[in-house]
This record gives sequence, C-alpha cells and structure tokens, in this order.
Amino acid sequence: MEIKSYQNQAEMLLKEYLLADSFIPYTSVIGGICACKMVYDLTQLFSTVYFKSYPSLSKVQRTEWSNRSISTVHAIYITVMSLYFVFWSNLYSDHQYAGLITFRSSALSTFTLGVSVGYFLADLGMIIWFYPSLGGMEYVIHHLLSGAAVAYSMLTGEGQLYTFMVLISETTTPGINLRWYLDTAGMKKSKAYLINGVVIFVAWLVARILLFMYIFYHVYLHYDQVKQLHSCGLFLIFVVPLVLAVMNLMWFGKIIRGLKKTLAKRQ
Repeated sequence: MEIKSYQNQAEMLLKEYLLADSFIPYTSVIGGICACKMVYDLTQLFSTVYFKSYPSLSKVQRTEWSNRSISTVHAIYITVMSLYFVFWSNLYSDHQYAGLITFRSSALSTFTLGVSVGYFLADLGMIIWFYPSLGGMEYVIHHLLSGAAVAYSMLTGEGQLYTFMVLISETTTPGINLRWYLDTAGMKKSKAYLINGVVIFVAWLVARILLFMYIFYHVYLHYDQVKQLHSCGLFLIFVVPLVLAVMNLMWFGKIIRGLKKTLAKRQ
C-alpha cells in the first residue's frame, strides 16, 4: 500500500507540476542539459572500454570526442522530431486547424524545443569554456542565434513551424562529426572517409541550402500570417534564418573545397 501511495504521489507530481503546461519550458530545458551531461559521461565510459586509441588522445581531443557525441545525439533527436512536426503532424497543416499557423503550438512541440534549448546552452557553455578548442567565433554566433530563436519560440509559441524547419538542418551534424572521428582515428585515407564526404555534400545541399530556400518561399506564401507576429518574432524569422543561410553557404564552400581536395588525392 505504501509503494502504491508513493507511486500515485509521483504520478501526480509529474502530471501537475513537471509536465504542466506552465512548467514544460523549464523542465524540458533542465532535462536537455541533464541529458547532455549524461551522454557526455556515458561517451567517456564507453570510449575508454571499446576504443583502444581513446586513452592516447590529448585532453582536448577527448573533450571534443565526447562533445561531438552530444551534438550527434541531439541532431538525431531534433531532426526526427522536426520532420514529424513539419511533414507528418497535422499541427501546422493549412487545412486541419483553424487559426494562424504562426501561433500554433502544443505541449509536445514546446517540450521538444525546450530540450533543444538545453542542448544549445550546454554546448555553448562548453565552447566558451574551452574556447577556441571546440570552435571559433562562428560557432558562438551560430549557437547564440539558434538558442535565442528556439527559446523565444518555445516560450511564446510563435513561429514554431519555422523553428522546426530550421532545426531540420541539424541532420548534417552526424556526418560532420563522423568525419572528425575518422580523421582523429587516422582513417583519412579510407574509403569510409570519402563516402562520408560525399554524403555530407549531398546532405548539406539539401538540408542547409535547398531547405532554407524553401523556408523563405514558405514565409512568402504565408506572409499575411507571418506579419502578424510581434516585432521580436519577425526579427527571428527573417534575420536569424538569413544569417544562418549565409553561414551555411560559407561552410558549404569549405565542404566543396575539402571534397575536391580528397578526390584529387584519390586520383
């Protein structure tokens, strides 16, 4: 009976507080940060046991090794959830619900964004703490813009559709991280490294170039709804994707040059 009582109390706490609509933004952010810490620690433990070369890496390399595992897990999570909300969920459908799509949200969509905010906060903290070992100023700017846009959308419920569209671009992260792992493991001349480079090129073209073009086109088609957002929401929808698109083009140029260099060595 005592166990049943404790179970009922725990379920009530979870339902009425931790997962209550008013608490979801905060519990999800904290959950995202805790998840990052858990993945970081598990990666260190797993790598020490199963990767013989891991102990021989420098302290900075071991830190980046675990940090990239966090970004990989987050990328898989947010890509799956974003694809679901944008293409399979009826939440943002033009025909399923009444009201403006720019103001639609749900408990699940808000929770999903909160976990992503927790990741951006945790990763930005690590980038600043180990600066510039884990990334230069472009990564700081990227995380600040992305984190601010996702947090605003999470807290206000505005423009969540476009936030999920932008977050689909995280699908390129696992490939980028795998490239680093292969390089660190001394497999830069392997066939896997070449195939990964081609996959990164295609994924980047689709998820960070063509997708952003579609986002701007979607905003154009729904401008009558977009213009009703508050000024901060308008800024985040127009400016943040534009800045990220420019950064994506710059990084895409580096990817093309790197792929050409790899192919030239193969020949």
